Parts: sequence; structure tokens; C-alpha cells
Amino acid sequence: MVKLRLYQIDAFTDRVFRGNPAAVVPLDDWLDDVTLQAIAAENNLSETAFFVEQGDRYHLRWFTPTQEVPLCGHATLASAYVIFAELAPDRSSIEFETLSGLLGVTRQADRFILDFPSRPPYACDPTPDLLEGLGQHPVKVLKTAADTNYYVVLEREAAVIDLHPDFAQLAALHPYGVVVTAPGQQSDFVCRYFAPSYGIPEDPVTGSIHCGLVPYWADRLGKTHLLSRQVSQRGGELYCELLGDRVAIGGQAVKYLMGEIEVAAMAE
Repeated sequence: MVKLRLYQIDAFTDRVFRGNPAAVVPLDDWLDDVTLQAIAAENNLSETAFFVEQGDRYHLRWFTPTQEVPLCGHATLASAYVIFAELAPDRSSIEFETLSGLLGVTRQADRFILDFPSRPPYACDPTPDLLEGLGQHPVKVLKTAADTNYYVVLEREAAVIDLHPDFAQLAALHPYGVVVTAPGQQSDFVCRYFAPSYGIPEDPVTGSIHCGLVPYWADRLGKTHLLSRQVSQRGGELYCELLGDRVAIGGQAVKYLMGEIEVAAMAE
């Protein structure tokens, strides 16, 4: 039996009960993947992050309740918060080795700035399941070469807020998730994200989709500094900047829970 620290951090918010909650489990050494997935399923949050310190860097992995994913923004922010606030308070920057390459996080006052890849989207044809699942007539549908999401552009913010998708239809799009976005009234743009086939009907706030959203809105609005609001029930704010082939995604985080779990390795 192994005892592990577990933190639950609300990311992309300055107060608890908003933003996107992520579980963070620091490890001394990697457990087997079956055990990591079981912990993530038990936590039943959109993401559980695990990391192991390796010299000056950290090896970081993310799991939904059903599978490992190649990139996650809010759980990266949550992991950085745990390191900065709990484990290594003297640090001002972190580098994570991940399935999506080297990702950096810097601390600037009360914000954490994620250094993520830019993934400019391109137009594509919508599938019948996508249109039926959303029940909307989009302005355009996009996707990128580097992720498995559809980016659906609607005309108005209200259409994004009022959307009630058919999750069974959207689950049939697997491995694709669905990003819905429109111009914002009190922000540059708004968005929501649905990934029911990954055990995430709606993700409250999603950093990774901004790798595609930021280059799109930067080009459409003619500006590189952008404020994004994810208009889920919990909601969150992301302060973004397009930096060539990288995207800076800034946000705050707060600790909700700190505890200890006991697990036994499941794969021998």
C-alpha cells in the first residue's frame, strides 16, 4: 500500500467553486498505468494530473476518468500551482516534459502563464452527427492538424450560452471533441467544450483548446492579446497572447482540497 498526496485545485479562477477543478498527485516514481487510470476514475474529475520530478524538470501526465490524454491546460495550471505554492515556493518558472513536448509555466504576480503550442485551425466540412448534436447552423467549422477537436464558430455569444447539445450524438464523433465559440460581449471571444466520449460531457474551463482558438481569433480580430471567457456553468477567464508558433495562456488558481490517498499497485 502506498500513501500519496492529493490536491484538488480550481484552475482559471480566483475563487473556489468556479473555474475547472483538477486533481493533482505528485509522485516520487511512476506507478503502473492501470493504477493511474483507476485513481483518475475514482477522482471522477475531468482531469487528474500526475507528475514526477526529474532533475530541473517535471514529467507530467494527464488522465480523464476513462483515458490518458496528450494535452491539458487546466491540469497543467493546477500542477504548477501545487509546485509553486506547496512544493517549491522559491521557483518562478517550471518546465514540464509531456506527450505534447516541453511546456513551460511562469509565475507573474497572481497569474500563471502557460507556454503552449499554437495550432492554427483550418476550415472543414461538418459531419451530420456534429450538426444534429449541436442543433445549430454554424458560421463555419474548423479543425487543426494537431488535435482531435471540431471548432464550431457561431454568430453570437448568446447562441453559445444557450446551447443544449445532444451528448449521445457528440459522443459518436469520437475521437473528436467539440469546441463552440463566438465573439464575446465582455471579452474578445467566448467558448464551451464538450467531450462526452472521454467521460467529460462538458469541461468547465479548457486551456488546451486555446491552442486553436487563439490563432483563429487573433487573425479574425487583428490583435494578439485576447481575453477568453469559457461560459460553462462554473465559468472561467483566460488571458491569452499569440506569440508566433506559441500561445501564452494566463490564469489564476486556488486550492480547494489537500489530502492523502492510499493505493495498491493494480498491475503486477
